[in-house]
Formats: sequence, C-alpha cells, structure tokens
Amino acid sequence: MQVLKKRIKEASDDLAINRISKKADFIINVIFFLWALACVLPLLLVVVVSFSSEQSIFQNGYSFFPSEWSLDAYRFFFKLGDQLVRSYGITLFVTVAGTLFSLAITAMFGYVLSRSDYAYNRVFTLLMLFTMLFNGGIVATYMVNTQWLKMGDSISALIFPMSLNAFYVIVLRTFYKSIPMEIIEAARIDGAGEFKTFFRIVLPLSKPGLATIGMFTTIAYWNDWFLGMLYIIDQKKYPVQTLLWSMQNSLEFMKQSSANALEYAEMASSAPTDSGRMALTVLVVLPVLLAYPFFQKYFVKGLTVGGVKG
Repeated sequence: MQVLKKRIKEASDDLAINRISKKADFIINVIFFLWALACVLPLLLVVVVSFSSEQSIFQNGYSFFPSEWSLDAYRFFFKLGDQLVRSYGITLFVTVAGTLFSLAITAMFGYVLSRSDYAYNRVFTLLMLFTMLFNGGIVATYMVNTQWLKMGDSISALIFPMSLNAFYVIVLRTFYKSIPMEIIEAARIDGAGEFKTFFRIVLPLSKPGLATIGMFTTIAYWNDWFLGMLYIIDQKKYPVQTLLWSMQNSLEFMKQSSANALEYAEMASSAPTDSGRMALTVLVVLPVLLAYPFFQKYFVKGLTVGGVKG
C-alpha cells in the first residue's frame, strides 16, 4: 500500500512539473488570439470595403467604418446574370472533376513508385523528377494541348494540364512506403490481385495523404485563371476566375479609354474600381470559405482514422 501511494505521489509530482502555469497559458492564448486576429482582420476589411462607396474610399481610404455604404460594386457585377452563374457552374465542375481525376492518377502513380518490386521503378522515378527540374515552356505546352491533344477552347483544357503534380506523387509515394509490406503480402496470400489490394487495402490506409493533397488540389483548381485565359476563346466557357480577371481588365480599360471612347463613357463613369476589386475578391473567396469548414471536418477525420492500428 505504501508503494502504491508513493507511485501515485510521484505521478502527481510529474504532472505538476509538466503542467503549464496559468500565467504561461494566458500568454499563449493571447498570442494565438492576436495571430488569429491578424489573419481575420484583412479579410474583414476586404468585405467592408466591397460594401463602401467609391466616394467614401476616395475621401477616407480603406476603412472599417466607411462614411457611406453602397452595393454599387455588386450590382455592377451581377449585371452579368446568367454568365456569372454559368461560370460558377463551370468552375465547380472543373474543381470536382479535376480533383477526383488528379487524386486517382496521383495515388496510383505514387503507389506504383513505392513498390520496390516494380521493375521500372527507378526509370519512372527519374522521369518524374526530371519534370520538376526542367519544363518545356508555355509555347510547347500550348502546342501539345491544342494541336496534338485537341483540347483548345474546351473544358478538358481546364482539367488535364494540371492534373498531375510530381511533388504530390513524391508525397504519396513516401506515405505508401510507411505502410507495412506485411499487409500487402497478407492480401496477396489471400488471393487479392494488385487492383484489389490497392483499392481495398492501400486506399483506406492513405486517407491522411489523400485528404491533404485533395485539399491543395481543390484550392489550385478553384483559384486557377491562367488556363482559362490561355486556352478558352468562347467567353461562355470561362471559369469564374478567368471571367472576373477579364472583368477587372475591362474596368481598367474603360477607365483609361473613357475620354476617347464615347460608347464607354457612361459605363466607365459608374464602374467601381477600388470597391470593385474587393467585391471580386469576395465573390471568389466566399464559396471556399463556406465549403472549407465542412471539408475540414472530413480532413481531420481522415487524419485521425486513416492510420495503421497495431
């Protein structure tokens, strides 16, 4: 009994030593609160400025408390009507389809390269690393995608060119190497083929890696405007990022040419610039902000559930 009491006392002393003091805990909480505030305030300022009038911004600059509120920036952009809705639909389709396709080929490629018994492992690894060091350039890429693959002015041009990332393949390959080879060998003894082993054994264990890469891939597809600008000719096929980029350039053009182009004079005088930029930012970021909390839930779940349990 005395020994048990002694051990309990020693354990309590260890906990007391490792326990953070109230003062240190308060300081840490204050630091993290200020850090979170520094991340949230710029976004909040963008939202407030997007609802400010141009006159208020001209007189007082960017402010959390504008002298005049206005919806002119949003009214100006929502005049697009069906085009804006269509562009959002295209971006949503490209993001979902592109992320799923990218995860599929990245996971399979990474798994193959993680298998030391694959005969061409070294060859394909060197080819993949070569693409990280050297690039054919925009001209060569454009010619291959438009003339050889015939993807010019099509939705596929927004998906396939950025579907495979060599860095993500390396990340997944490293993750697959952490899976015990005994599990794969046991599946092989039970009669499972390579595809069944991959889909029934490997993929469920790779949820943390897939969740991480899926999150970054989704953000990359959603934020991409360059592929739309490079390959899409028909404005009806513009993703929302390319559409808003085109509108921003049109605003600048109308402001600069309004003195010489009478047909743009009335529209240019009412076109928002500073508040318009902020409204564009809100229109682009808002869907991601609304979807991220739900995605984060599954992302954390994948990190906690998708491990090898012994």
